Amino acid sequence: MNVHLAIGPLASLIAGILILVVPRLLNYIVALYLIIIGLLGLFGTGGHF
Repeated sequence: MNVHLAIGPLASLIAGILILVVPRLLNYIVALYLIIIGLLGLFGTGGHF
């Protein structure tokens, strides 16, 4: 049996657990998520206009 895990759902699961345990982390997790998504959007697509 092969288990394929994508990074998006796994990252959101870990972030959700961390927010439940330490609610103060919410600001940092959201900020990091937005920065990573923004960087992937700028550089990950090859610069299509």
